[in-house]
Amino acid sequence: MNTRMLLLASALTCTAFTGLAQAYDTSTPTSTSNATPYQYGMQLNVGKVVSLTEPITDECKVVIADMKYIDKSGKPEEITYRKLSDACSYYN
Repeated sequence: MNTRMLLLASALTCTAFTGLAQAYDTSTPTSTSNATPYQYGMQLNVGKVVSLTEPITDECKVVIADMKYIDKSGKPEEITYRKLSDACSYYN
């Protein structure tokens, strides 16, 4: 019985560390443009959204999406952000 609990605790610990590693991924986005990566709490001065794009995937996973917009002063801007892929909306 103690061996099962030890194995279960080890598996849960490994899963938790894997989740933390993915949550704190600091790799740069694969976008080739000069888009600014979004940081939580950033103030966006969006006047009009021009386009929202993301890579197409059949898997439910976190992807780097891109938003092009025109700010309230008329200047075009672009940011990248992490989001769940559209495939996640089909997994219920």
